[in-house]
Amino acid sequence: MRYVGKIFRPPSEADALILQATIGCSWNHCTYCDMYRDKEFRVRELGESLRDLELAGEAVGERLEKLFVADGDALVMPLDHWIPILERARALFPSLRRVSCYAMARNVLEKTEGELRRLREAGLSLLYIGPESGDDTTLKRIAKGDAAEAHVEAARRAHAAGMQISVIALLGIDPERWQEHARATGELVTRMDPEFFSALTVTVVPGTPLSTLEKRGKYTVPKIDALLRELRAMVEHAKPTDAIFRTNHASNYLPLGGRLPRDAPRILELIDQALEGKIPLRPERARGL
Repeated sequence: MRYVGKIFRPPSEADALILQATIGCSWNHCTYCDMYRDKEFRVRELGESLRDLELAGEAVGERLEKLFVADGDALVMPLDHWIPILERARALFPSLRRVSCYAMARNVLEKTEGELRRLREAGLSLLYIGPESGDDTTLKRIAKGDAAEAHVEAARRAHAAGMQISVIALLGIDPERWQEHARATGELVTRMDPEFFSALTVTVVPGTPLSTLEKRGKYTVPKIDALLRELRAMVEHAKPTDAIFRTNHASNYLPLGGRLPRDAPRILELIDQALEGKIPLRPERARGL
């Protein structure tokens, strides 16, 4: 595969083929993120993307089961790019069982319900949506670009089209409003009702607006116990129908897993044990993005 710049994907796509059908992120204003700041957003030439799929098909065609379409919010691509990519992937990879991509709420809302259904029918089955917070004040502070209600509507429309969604929340992003952030995020997860829910821990990356705030003394990453309390409140308020929950991202101090709401009591107990020092945490040297 031919890639431009750094490539990112969710932890659960570690065994997926990554097709870089877009370069960068069409929004690219989030204060904490540097993933695509070195790229100017563009949709790759369709022929380039199809050629990359053909090369992958020659190498792993029979074995490939998962395809992740990058970069930052690839759902923004028009259907005249998406449909040929999905159709070619289905032809080249007979064992393909999942196609996924990152998406912002606005990417979903900019497509008609008919377009979303067509994408699902062609093979796009999972959207990774990162509201990071359900608190509108926090969302404005981190320049997320979409309010909580937009995420709820995006989830409704994705589900109506037959897609699954994975919701991503961010621990430690707004220390001043951590209680409001945690509670509202749990409530947003309940309303978005995802099939998957994960929490990451904020990392201050040089060159980001968040890094500038840190240098000015206007932001500090919360202590570990504060991050755990935030996670606890988030889990306590998150009541989706049935979501696989993970904190297995390398940024987190406490890897957890289970289903919400079924396993919430056990997960909350584990967080309490960690707060009491009874469970070892991931060492700083082992954490990362």
